[in-house]
Amino acid sequence: MVTRTEPGGWRWEAAEQRWVLGVCLAHVGFGVIPTVYAAAQPLLMVDWGMSASKAGWIHSVFILCYMTSLFCVGFLVDRYGAKRVYLTSCLLATAGTLLFAFLARGFYSGIVLIGLVALVKGGVYTPMFNIFTQQIRPQRRGRAIGLYVAASDGGNALALIMTSLILRIGNWPAAFVCSALGPALGSLLAYWNLRHMPNVIPPPTKEKMQRGRVRTVLSNKPALLNTWGYAWHNWELLGMRAWIPTFFTAVAGAGIVGSTRAASRGAVFAAIMYAVAIGGNLVGGSLSDVWGRTRVILLMACLSLVCSFTIGWLVSLPLWVVVIVGLLYNFTAIGDSAALSTQLTELVPQHQLGVALSVRAVLGFAPGMISPWLFGWVVDWAYGSSGAMGTFTWGMAFSCLGLGALLGPLGIFRLHRLSERAAGGTREAVT
Repeated sequence: MVTRTEPGGWRWEAAEQRWVLGVCLAHVGFGVIPTVYAAAQPLLMVDWGMSASKAGWIHSVFILCYMTSLFCVGFLVDRYGAKRVYLTSCLLATAGTLLFAFLARGFYSGIVLIGLVALVKGGVYTPMFNIFTQQIRPQRRGRAIGLYVAASDGGNALALIMTSLILRIGNWPAAFVCSALGPALGSLLAYWNLRHMPNVIPPPTKEKMQRGRVRTVLSNKPALLNTWGYAWHNWELLGMRAWIPTFFTAVAGAGIVGSTRAASRGAVFAAIMYAVAIGGNLVGGSLSDVWGRTRVILLMACLSLVCSFTIGWLVSLPLWVVVIVGLLYNFTAIGDSAALSTQLTELVPQHQLGVALSVRAVLGFAPGMISPWLFGWVVDWAYGSSGAMGTFTWGMAFSCLGLGALLGPLGIFRLHRLSERAAGGTREAVT
């Protein structure tokens, strides 16, 4: 699959391009369920009798189970091969999504079933990084991974648009059921695109036999600094993603979040945000191939920080102002994702990548597991203090995301300094 063009060239061979687009299209279907829940959340808070903190708990449980899934998948990939783990996870994710769609009808059933989906969903994400490492040259790997991450945002945008339409003509159970089609179609496309690819199992090495695999990864300081940056990237991104549909529902409904019409409009605006995030993934991944990984990560992280400390305080301004800031927010908050993931594949040996992704799952998703719940808790606290779902409530909630995200660029800047010293002060080549 690796192209035969000159190293560093920007043109992909047609066969390689079709393959990358095929696996990315398959991935579109697997980001549906948590997005549909987030879009319907303003209505579910009423129908399921949830406070903002309880609604945030569902997001946090999803992330906790997803983190567990990612941790286990890394070891399974090293043992059974990325292709086998990926295709098996596709089938399990489809089954879990169907159960959620038909059986989630309250807070407790919702939190259990969305956790079940998350427990298998990790297998349709990180194994593909191993596959890209096997199939795509480093000179184009950032762009390929950027496309793959962007595919998830494409699925999120489609899910939000679908939910918006269904909320206008039906109700949220119908949106849940329709969303189950995404993973089913994604599984079929995944099998078709990988049917001729061998299942590669990295052979054991002397290093792996002599030292614990996790210990080896933990001793890799550049990889740990990358994971640190990824952790606080997730704090900001996952907290924002969990609440941005509800935020725009409040903006569209003048502070009212229980209106079906406002929820439908909020889902449309959130879909636009996700569509812009596709561009953030593509631009961030492609720029990291040219400018270097850490430079792009720092640029995007700092710009998204400005948006975190700004957007919530703008809720009472004209809608177009909030939308513009929201577009920039979504573009930059995801813009470092592909660079972070690509960078990790280049900081660890191939035979350690599965374990490195497992370690990153635990350390990298732990902050993101907390931020959706904390955001909801701040909304409840600020609403109780001010008596209105207005500027103070949303400003404080989004600012708490910015405070945590401040820690991310510190680790990445340290990694940048390490790479410069390792290169003898010359221009960074990989990181």
